[in-house]
Amino acid sequence: MQGLYRGIRYGQSTSRAAILQHFHGNGITKTDKISLRFGCVTSSPPMPMQQKGLENVTVSDVLMTKGEEKVGSWLWCQVDDAVINAVRNMAENNIGSLVVLKQEGHVAGIVTERDCLKKIVAQGRSPIYTRVEEIMTDKSNLITVTSDTKILGAMRLMIENRIRHVPVIDGRIVGMISIVDVIRAVMEQQTGELKRLNDYINGKYY
Repeated sequence: MQGLYRGIRYGQSTSRAAILQHFHGNGITKTDKISLRFGCVTSSPPMPMQQKGLENVTVSDVLMTKGEEKVGSWLWCQVDDAVINAVRNMAENNIGSLVVLKQEGHVAGIVTERDCLKKIVAQGRSPIYTRVEEIMTDKSNLITVTSDTKILGAMRLMIENRIRHVPVIDGRIVGMISIVDVIRAVMEQQTGELKRLNDYINGKYY
């Protein structure tokens, strides 16, 4: 499992390096940061995730471990942004995807590193003159989860659809989870279960 986690992280780093190498010297301009109010996941003090059992862990639990910055004020772009700005945004914040918004703030789709590689780099298109709207996955094909979706269900969706990022929408955007987040949750659960078994063997349970 740890080898799989490292492999995915390595693949993400390689993708970003390839994209940035292609875009180097094209006059990247920094995306303006615009503050919008998105939803956030809140609840009473929860049971530690390691004690819940993997089958009971939800997307909300995983979002909580990512901190308020990842949940309440996360990163996005607009449909008419230049692809080069979206790529710079992803690279600066070490993320692999952005939710794409329409001017009025509604979700239009999602754009990922893979979109940039396949539809810009591989096709020799200009990242300066291509808009995000032209390469994003449209909302009609967008796969999402809710905060109460079980993490194993989210993992199944990602594997079956061969995707690495899933927006979390409870009527409004509340976050984003990645396959890395899912694998980390599984690893933490395994660590917790091994600890409880070790404590039992050593007589810490009666």
